[in-house]
Amino acid sequence: MKRLLALILFVTSIANAQYSVKGTMTPPEESDWVILYKIEGAKQKFISNSTIVFEDVNIGGNTQKVGRFELNLPADAKEGAYRVTYRNQGAGFVDFFFNNENVEFVFNPVYPEESILFTKSRENKVYREYLEAIGKMQRKIDSYQVEYLKSEDKQIKKDYKKAYKEQEDIQEIYEGKSEGMLVNTYIKASKPTNSSSIFDDTQEYLDHVIENFFENVDFSNKKLYNSPFIVDKITNYVFYLNIAENQSTQQELYKQSVAKVMGLLDDNNVKKEVIEYLITRFANARNSEIVDGLFADYYDKLPSDLQDQKFRDDKVALLRATVGRIAPDFSWTEGGNEYSLSTLSDSDEYLLVFWSTGCSHCLKEIPLLHTYMKTHAKTSVIAFGIEQEAAEWTEYVKKLEGWHNVMGTHPDNKWENEVVTTYQLVGTPTYFILNKDKKIVAMPNSFEDVKDYFENGNAEKE
Repeated sequence: MKRLLALILFVTSIANAQYSVKGTMTPPEESDWVILYKIEGAKQKFISNSTIVFEDVNIGGNTQKVGRFELNLPADAKEGAYRVTYRNQGAGFVDFFFNNENVEFVFNPVYPEESILFTKSRENKVYREYLEAIGKMQRKIDSYQVEYLKSEDKQIKKDYKKAYKEQEDIQEIYEGKSEGMLVNTYIKASKPTNSSSIFDDTQEYLDHVIENFFENVDFSNKKLYNSPFIVDKITNYVFYLNIAENQSTQQELYKQSVAKVMGLLDDNNVKKEVIEYLITRFANARNSEIVDGLFADYYDKLPSDLQDQKFRDDKVALLRATVGRIAPDFSWTEGGNEYSLSTLSDSDEYLLVFWSTGCSHCLKEIPLLHTYMKTHAKTSVIAFGIEQEAAEWTEYVKKLEGWHNVMGTHPDNKWENEVVTTYQLVGTPTYFILNKDKKIVAMPNSFEDVKDYFENGNAEKE
């Protein structure tokens, strides 16, 4: 009996030593799984996973379906930022801080950031209160600044100063309220960088915002680094704050903003993760010029033991077919003759389109494209059919007179065709415009974009 009681006490102590993370989705997500990660730099470390339990609850006399889940953390779990993920793509996650306390929250999985409400966890309650209070005041300050630039009303100038002082008071209150807490670091780093005086000139205002964007961010702080904070800050600065309508100007702004970020980093391990994050973002956007610069100017200058050859190879492969690159070569038989893209010489400009007879959208768009390109007879069209079998394609291309019609197949899956994988195709139709040297000069997203290219010109023509 004594041994049994001792065992019960031992098991109970272990159970009580754990911390719980409970979430309620309303409405519930379609998936039935959640995964818990710890944020470490620009990466995520798997901690645990669980299932979502669906329930019908009575709210105000109405029955409503919700999804609940519970995840456990051991007693020795590290403090820091954690992420609960419930989707493979998109905004399907909730971030929170853990510091030796149970965490409970309710949220709408469609709008997680905007809807989350913490019902347990002092750390997260204080931080959410701070973000809402400081954000509300920031919106007021911004509105005063915009209105003043339009009217230069002296009363708005006074209102701005009053709002600025109120925001300073809010910052001071929450820095004091969070003293000794984990979130104190994030509250201090989030301190607004508004000017104490309103600006009379729009450009001066924008310059101030850009120049002071990272004023309160300590990139050497491990707490900030091991959270979404720094990555989110860098993302906003590089991709959303420095923007331009002109493509060449935008590229220069990207280079300048990247240089600014890299100039703030000292630790090589941090540099590596930030560079890899930026390379991945720009590679996914098929921006080979910026990716090339990130490799040459920053990644290649890291200590050799920090450079990842597989990472490099994967990103280079992803960008083999993008603007600024020579289009990857392929060959085909046409009219009994052998052709190669690289040696084709019947035009000074080429339109390469990947399509499929199994794509309903293609069957609507390709005839329109064929008719339209008759008005641009000096441009040679190469139409590459991604097909599982030849019969339907062979019959269909009889209608596409005047084009170079190429068919690509694969014994198992047409999407695994070597040309398809080289061009990193994920859908059809996909367009590439090439100059006489087969350099990719544009990648229109749609038939309408193709028309816009030929009717309004492009950067190279200009």
